[in-house]
Amino acid sequence: MNNHSKNEIKTSQIIAKLVSNTPGRLRLRVGNRHRTQEEMQRLANALQSHPDIKQVRTNLTQGSITVQHDGEDSLENVYTALGDLGIIFGDIGEGKSEVADGVASTVINLNKRVKESTDGIIDLRFLFPLGLGCLSIRKLMLQGLQLDIIPWYVLAWYSFDSFLKLHANSMAPKSEQ
Repeated sequence: MNNHSKNEIKTSQIIAKLVSNTPGRLRLRVGNRHRTQEEMQRLANALQSHPDIKQVRTNLTQGSITVQHDGEDSLENVYTALGDLGIIFGDIGEGKSEVADGVASTVINLNKRVKESTDGIIDLRFLFPLGLGCLSIRKLMLQGLQLDIIPWYVLAWYSFDSFLKLHANSMAPKSEQ
């Protein structure tokens, strides 16, 4: 025997981040896992049928749902409706951690400094493969063809491969305009 009422909808938890909460307007960003056309439309339709909600807009690219509601008196009802749909508020993650952003920012700044100090002749995309290449030559000269530990040819390959990957855009054929 089923103890659930007919109106109860079984939903999975959808993690969302509250982006903006101004009087009469609430905007949230849905986690990547639920950013599908079907899921976003399902949420929008369910919210639109709520009596305290005037309008619901979705942006699939950003994963955001904007809810226009009747004001402060209806805000608690909107939160309840979101909860009934399985939406819980938390950190959805944006793909990069703060540490990754910090490291990337540091490397970008260092690259700018190197480029500025050499008047644009040399940058880290050149220096990094060059450094690996020099390290491979040094290792070859000091240790010979030693194949039991990282051999010189692996470092030489990394030098060559990183040079190609770091210069992929600049080596692509230019299209005529």
